[in-house]
Amino acid sequence: MSHSCLTLSLSLCPCKAVHLMFIDGTNYQDLLHEMTGQKTVPSVFINKKHIGGCDNTMKAHKDGDLQKLLGEGREVYEYDLIVIGGGSGGLACSKEAAALGKKVMVLDYVVPTPKGTTWGLGGTCVNVGCIPKKLMHQTALLGTAIEDARKFGWEFSDQVTHNWETMRTAVNNYIGSLNWGYRVSLRDKNVNYVNAYAEFVEPHKIKATNKRGKEMFYTAAKFVLATGERPRYLGVPGDKEYCITSDDLFSLPYCPGKTLVVGASYVALECGGFLAGLGLDVTVMVRSILLRGFDQDMANRAGDYMETHGVKFLRKFVPTKVGQLEAGTPGRLKVTAKSTESDEIFEGEYNTVLIAVGRDACTGKIGLDKAGVKVNAKNGKIPVNDEEQTSVPHIYAIGDILEGKWELTPVAIQAGKLLARRLYAGASLKCDYVNVPTTVFTPMEYGSCGYPEEKAVEIYGQENLEIYHSLFWPLEFTVPGRDNNRCYAKIICNKLDNDRVIGFHYLGPNAGEVTQGFGAAMKCGITKDQLDNTIGIHPTCAEIFTTMEVTKSSGGDITQSGC
Repeated sequence: MSHSCLTLSLSLCPCKAVHLMFIDGTNYQDLLHEMTGQKTVPSVFINKKHIGGCDNTMKAHKDGDLQKLLGEGREVYEYDLIVIGGGSGGLACSKEAAALGKKVMVLDYVVPTPKGTTWGLGGTCVNVGCIPKKLMHQTALLGTAIEDARKFGWEFSDQVTHNWETMRTAVNNYIGSLNWGYRVSLRDKNVNYVNAYAEFVEPHKIKATNKRGKEMFYTAAKFVLATGERPRYLGVPGDKEYCITSDDLFSLPYCPGKTLVVGASYVALECGGFLAGLGLDVTVMVRSILLRGFDQDMANRAGDYMETHGVKFLRKFVPTKVGQLEAGTPGRLKVTAKSTESDEIFEGEYNTVLIAVGRDACTGKIGLDKAGVKVNAKNGKIPVNDEEQTSVPHIYAIGDILEGKWELTPVAIQAGKLLARRLYAGASLKCDYVNVPTTVFTPMEYGSCGYPEEKAVEIYGQENLEIYHSLFWPLEFTVPGRDNNRCYAKIICNKLDNDRVIGFHYLGPNAGEVTQGFGAAMKCGITKDQLDNTIGIHPTCAEIFTTMEVTKSSGGDITQSGC
């Protein structure tokens, strides 16, 4: 048989076997060329449909099209991809997949809080997380700036007040514009958005229930779970009846007044910080440590700063009951708490109790058992491999619901985009879950990238690390005469790898802006020598990282006397 005349033809017989039939003859070759426009071999047909050559066939296999064509008699799915969850990660993944030519649906539904709070498309970050938090944090910073302004010569009336309703309305109007923008973007990208609650009924089939109770069913070849998390309640009498969470705070129609924040998470410290910055009486009740999972040296410094700037801390206590003394907006609540170390009982009265003790993955009521997806029964998190694939090959997961991964918006966005490109564009790049820059927007902001000191010691050993650190005094603080040597910088270097920086930590103004740049440098593998050889921008806070000389192990003085 002449190799130049070899043509591959596939057909599916009733017994599902695949036959290879070899045909010889220039007449057949000319006929195939006329039919397909293809001169090269192999020329692949499946169920009378021309696929193309080898590369086309491999691509069809990767995209899932080959399996559909070979599945004669099996269900043809309505969608290539269904994304469950319309937060930052789900939206990014769906739009990327649609841009790559796939038929995509996004389902999103917000279950109201016990207080009845709900919101629009975009997920936690946009509606009840990063965006309103940063804007209210900025509101508090402006209050401090007003006080500083007097020292710089600005003169204005002594009475400066803050209006909660004005701030809330402005913040929520901006969020509303973002909600609308996301809907328009999905439409422009040809992503079908459905405002309904999704749950699996079969591995490839979901039921979608809208707010009126109407049920619809949809099928897809692949699914991405991006359902995110919701605040955890205390499980004590009165918590859901009388307390609020961050899901309620940012749209609260009245000023919360004297507030007890329960928890020591970044949500707790950020909310407690900006509420105190607005002039409110704020107490933070802490069960154990601040900012679990973050560098504890930095966490305690951030907490100490809050404590010296009006935030009260009630340590080693947990609430046992919340009761209503008086209804109102705000009302009056009585909180009973017990010590974690003794039999001591605490009782206090507050206008608002804000619970921020952690978040639970929204995975328990979406039918994952019917799809066969394995879930950590303790926390609802989903174990995945390094390509975000669950225990079911055609179901993937991204964002806050992943076990052992960062619960951060930019991480979910990056993971979602890269997943879509691997699924539909032949890409191979995976999400980096280690060198992730982030910032906690406490009154004195804390930015970090890489390992906390405790984790670095655990992985590399204390003897293989060199830690450089320094206090500093921002120039902007000098004229007002505040916070001298309260800002702090630290880098953790791996001595076994040319003093490569594996941990970056910064407590000071504009931490997000500072940390973002150094995060890029860490992705490039920056070393201590390279930092030392970088010329600093003067006068700035970030330049401290180009001049640090004192190591922690030396015990040397790290205070700064001037610029």
